[in-house]
Amino acid sequence: MDRPRRIQYEPLQAKTILNSVKAPSMPFDWSINPYRGCQHGCSFCYARSTHSFLGVEADDTFQRHIFIKEGAADILREQLRKRLRGKHPSELGQVAIGTATDPYQQIEAKSKVTRGCLEVLAEYQVPVTITTRSPLILRDMDLLLQLPLASVNISLSTLDPLVWRQFEPSTPAPAQRLRTVRKLAEAGIPVGIFAAPILPYLTDSETDLRSLLAASAEAGAGFVMPSYLRLSTPEVKVWFFQTLRQHYPQLAAPYARLYQASSSLPPEYKTPKMQMINRLLELYPQLRHTVRSPYNPQAVPVHERTAAKDDGREQEPVQLTLF
Repeated sequence: MDRPRRIQYEPLQAKTILNSVKAPSMPFDWSINPYRGCQHGCSFCYARSTHSFLGVEADDTFQRHIFIKEGAADILREQLRKRLRGKHPSELGQVAIGTATDPYQQIEAKSKVTRGCLEVLAEYQVPVTITTRSPLILRDMDLLLQLPLASVNISLSTLDPLVWRQFEPSTPAPAQRLRTVRKLAEAGIPVGIFAAPILPYLTDSETDLRSLLAASAEAGAGFVMPSYLRLSTPEVKVWFFQTLRQHYPQLAAPYARLYQASSSLPPEYKTPKMQMINRLLELYPQLRHTVRSPYNPQAVPVHERTAAKDDGREQEPVQLTLF
């Protein structure tokens, strides 16, 4: 029996922490990712290929060799000082934390890089949105209550314990994430679910999705943003198919047909599924709440920014062009 490999942590000297997001489809202007690599080891993680940029393998090294952006808070403070000189924080635009690797992966409990960045953002009162799979975010409740927070987005795409463990081997259990949603909602923090990525044939039956929406509503989520699997780079596709063949070999050929021409699903599969999700959302009006920008009184229904706009083209709230 192979002994489990130890996780290697390596400091990364970043020149910038605040990175501009140019994609017009994204509802934010900047991203912050305190880590490269992620201990969660999700088989579908599109950030896996970023390790290749550093000359590191994009296989399981992605979850076993974590780069920590040391001094991130100081770098961020200097960037904000320059950009906000004489300006109101709203002029900067919204900052999204965790658009690729999870800002609350396990090492954050010790390194506190994400917390340091939140302290700076709270100091400057910059509007923020955070995406994570981890209950560790509750540690920073004090800062969340100080920030002009747009939303906390808890990633959860299935309640199936087998599929969860097969494809997200080191992530917190779905029940833990739902409890996190409940605690954030009870504290008055705007929180919802990123149902991403939904896996064809595995997590997108009407029964599965109805259960997910019902649990999200019961936990107090204010919205659900659905997004299907994308296989955006060769590294991601190879790793995902390896996992798929290990657990569901009968689905390898169907998936190959779905993703042979594109990184995303063909409209003939995706469009009716998204229409079904919209019909299910009608059953849970509490999941169709509006989210207001901290400095903009105009309310934007979350589902209209994503699922309701979906016509088979790209509408991926989580999967950014990296980063």
